[in-house]
Amino acid sequence: MNDYFLTYPYPSKRVCSIAKKGMVATSQPLAAQAGMEILKMGGNAVDAAIATAACLTVVEPSSNGIGGDAFALVWMNNSLYGLNASGTAPMETTVDYVKSEGYDSIPERGFIPVTVPGAPSAWAALSKRFGKLSLKEVLKPAINYAREGFPLSPTGGRNWRNGVNKLKEMLKGEEYGAFFDTFAPNGKIPKIGEIWKSENFATTLESIAETNAESFYRGELADKIDAFSKKYGGKIRKEDLANFYPEWVTPISTHYKGYDIWEIPPNGQGIVVLMALNMLKAYKFHEKEQIHTYHTQLEAMKLAFTDGKAFVTEAEDMRVKVDELLSEEYANERKKLITDIARPPKAGKPEHSGTVYMATADEEGNMVSFIQSNYRDFGSGLVVPETGILLQNRGHNFSLDPEHVNCLKPGKRTYHTIIPGFITKGNTPIGPFGVIGAFMQPQGQVQVLMNMIEFGLNPQAAIDAPRWQWFGDNRIMLETNVPRHIIEGLGRKGHEISMSIDSNEFGRAQIIWRDPDTGVYYGGTESRTDGSVAVW
Repeated sequence: MNDYFLTYPYPSKRVCSIAKKGMVATSQPLAAQAGMEILKMGGNAVDAAIATAACLTVVEPSSNGIGGDAFALVWMNNSLYGLNASGTAPMETTVDYVKSEGYDSIPERGFIPVTVPGAPSAWAALSKRFGKLSLKEVLKPAINYAREGFPLSPTGGRNWRNGVNKLKEMLKGEEYGAFFDTFAPNGKIPKIGEIWKSENFATTLESIAETNAESFYRGELADKIDAFSKKYGGKIRKEDLANFYPEWVTPISTHYKGYDIWEIPPNGQGIVVLMALNMLKAYKFHEKEQIHTYHTQLEAMKLAFTDGKAFVTEAEDMRVKVDELLSEEYANERKKLITDIARPPKAGKPEHSGTVYMATADEEGNMVSFIQSNYRDFGSGLVVPETGILLQNRGHNFSLDPEHVNCLKPGKRTYHTIIPGFITKGNTPIGPFGVIGAFMQPQGQVQVLMNMIEFGLNPQAAIDAPRWQWFGDNRIMLETNVPRHIIEGLGRKGHEISMSIDSNEFGRAQIIWRDPDTGVYYGGTESRTDGSVAVW
């Protein structure tokens, strides 16, 4: 690894973490340490990822929960495996039903946007196929934190407070009582540093651990979800849970300047990253902090994102094949639309032929890229009484337009925002990476990838570098540490610029980069949140 890789061109709260035996990078220190504890017990990278993921449902519940979805990319036995554990719309949730309730689009809260939770199935499937330890052993740290309590961390505590306060204004029905009892016990939102615990949460995690998640989908927990839904007019049923299984999938990729970048195939939006990189690889970039770099990245991302929103949904319902969207011919056609001036994007015409992320690595070279989410902060706002299960609101992404590719349909998975990433070089694994933040995710992934591959930044410096986010048309938001000449230059090119000091606007990244010559791991974690890299 060259010396430049270890330099720090951006102000940082952290230096790049380096370790040989193992590494866990995520957004909360207790969760990272839980994963490391499992590695030191003899678990592998998969066991560590499950432990970290389960722990995050306890210590960062505004972003993810037992009732959310998950995806994973796993490097094991010299191969890369993909797992799609995103849930489907309930069989009784139809376009006609939603419209009969008086909605022109899927609401953000309540039972209508609730889809089948996939996260517990991901933990069980990964453990069964690749784990060295039992699920009972791996979930123990999360169970202990739920039962014994933990002190709220700074960013996690702030998001917890803001999320509960927001929902206090929105959620007024009796069905939301268990949510406020769980996350604002006795009417009080816990403060940063204050201890929070939930016996219900611990008991539920124990049930999942002891039954390998069967209780959640075909047992006592499924019964409780079903009863709660029926009582308050929801449409999710025990049959929806019983019929759900996660899907092992073949990852998709593109080659970018010496590296292969891997994503989960649709229904996830990882393909947006690959489409953007396909356009960008034709350009030469000399420095990150150049107007040309920012402008070209933005214009490519706008085109890729617009195509993603137009064409991506459940794989079997897509009207355009993945290979067509990733073809060199299509990338060349789309690239022709990138000019010196910012333009509002339109979808192309290819030929028809709140989230948490963690990266883990172990001494044997196994690595995991794992992501799970409730979708919007605290999901649907519905907690199943006496369980701590916070149901996600992922169905909010469905369309009610019958002509739209992502139109709501019973048993269908929606366009999904959460995307784990992985890098290889030839047949050699380099490592997992991810950036959370809904539709910021592909935008953040392209930026941190290029920071490393184009500009030689180490994982921590790549994460700390200033970021942008595109919001539609020519509207972009920049972090306040973007250099002044970049801001002025983008304005001259027609970008409509706003600035933000809110770190939540720009996602949260984690990266593990493995030196192929020495096997040493280099890790970066998000300085915009409570991020931590646990090393061994």
